[in-house]
Amino acid sequence: MSKNIALILGSFHKKEVTTMLESARAVAAERGLEVVEEVWVHGSIEKPLALKRLLMRDDVDGAAVLGIIERGETKHGFVMGQVVYDAIIRLQLEFMKPVGLGILGPGILPEQIEPRLKKYAAKAVEAMADMMEN
Repeated sequence: MSKNIALILGSFHKKEVTTMLESARAVAAERGLEVVEEVWVHGSIEKPLALKRLLMRDDVDGAAVLGIIERGETKHGFVMGQVVYDAIIRLQLEFMKPVGLGILGPGILPEQIEPRLKKYAAKAVEAMADMMEN
């Protein structure tokens, strides 16, 4: 029986995250997962609410959260990354549905982004799929 998943995507880096989306879709298809929803939000701080809305649905068995938190001139990205990651993990435990975390950063440098896009997205979907099997 096919499992249904959702993808949450940050549009702040839309071009790069579109590459992540393509990789996530490909891995989902390889693993026999059906992507029933793709939700674009502005940035990482909006991802936990979008994730919660999706995990509440009976037709969503798991989700992957994809995006980028670049290194900035202040510690803003690190603080945001910490609270977003914490919220995502808490939602995973609250709903007992696996969530793959494919957010590059926090603190990633621009030149580090492109080589990691496909791999991080693929690993997020693979981790979620593995948890569905266990």
